[in-house]
Amino acid sequence: MTINTNQLAVGKYLVSPLAKIQGEGRFAASVSIRSGQGSATHDRVLRFHDIFETAAAAVHYATEHALGWIAERSQPACA
Repeated sequence: MTINTNQLAVGKYLVSPLAKIQGEGRFAASVSIRSGQGSATHDRVLRFHDIFETAAAAVHYATEHALGWIAERSQPACA
């Protein structure tokens, strides 16, 4: 069973965190980070090794990592 939470728009990105139930009632986290439209759509999927006690914790972890990934790419390049 996969738990898909609400998507979050961050600038030009659409963040979709997911929690997937694992054995013994624990959850794995992943997140899709999408940008662009139509044939120019780019989708990066991050899957994490950590296992969480709740779906909410897994979704929170995935969302925070996606926001960090976006922030790194939004910073101006160093001269």
